[in-house]
Amino acid sequence: MIYTITKVAITTILIVAISEVAKRSSLAGALLASIPLISVLAMIWLYVDTKDIEKVSNLATSVFWLVLPSLVLFIALPLLLKQGLHFYISLALSIGMTIAAYWLMVVTLNYYGIKL
Repeated sequence: MIYTITKVAITTILIVAISEVAKRSSLAGALLASIPLISVLAMIWLYVDTKDIEKVSNLATSVFWLVLPSLVLFIALPLLLKQGLHFYISLALSIGMTIAAYWLMVVTLNYYGIKL
């Protein structure tokens, strides 16, 4: 139980730290946010928990394929905000478009025989 609480605490602290840095510098915040810290932590936690290299490899491969559709959020959100839409509406639309992009990626990968 202490191990799980430690994992949650470390992950939470990193997310809060990034948002605090972003208040002072959008460049520094973006740099920290763009580093795949959550993915790296997930791979570390998975390895520590299972010692299974195959699971870590599968996770890394799946993350690779799903990074591509996640970019939709970072394209759509600033465009919608620049069009004058309210932040929460822009965010909701961007998330919706990102979900659609994830679905399209999974369907496309399945079509070509790539299973995530």
